[in-house]
Amino acid sequence: MRVYDGAPRQEWEEVLRCVGAFADREGLKELLLLEKENGFFLQGLLFMGGGAAFDNLGSLGKRSYDLSDERIAEMMDAGHAKRGSGVKGMDREITNYYELALRLIGAFIDSQKAHDVFFFEQEGSFVVRLFGTAGSQAGAHTLSEFTREEMLAMIEDSQQRRR
Repeated sequence: MRVYDGAPRQEWEEVLRCVGAFADREGLKELLLLEKENGFFLQGLLFMGGGAAFDNLGSLGKRSYDLSDERIAEMMDAGHAKRGSGVKGMDREITNYYELALRLIGAFIDSQKAHDVFFFEQEGSFVVRLFGTAGSQAGAHTLSEFTREEMLAMIEDSQQRRR
């Protein structure tokens, strides 16, 4: 995330929120994200509708994106204008799950003062690998897991605190 060095908005929380919003807009699921020197590699599965009348079920296809620092900065700028959409509560559908979930993972990364971010998601659960720079985790990779139920509870809690 070189582009954000020294900027007041240099927070993983905000960066990953925008990446999550992008994943929601693209209709991705089963995400994989890898931090690179100049941005991120994002991969996910996308439902591809059937093209012929006999093949109306479609299939899942893999999509990959190279999100440069410049592209992330543009997404962050655009994201500030589109806040506050989609959450309807735990008993109803969350239409921007990745925006909310990745924001929470970003806040976790900020609290760890970490970099070298890699994570993958399966059915709403995340496994996150970070390289720590502070405390007992300094100079080591750590793994953390967040189940779908934990993510939904954290999303609900964050929404309750905003009201």
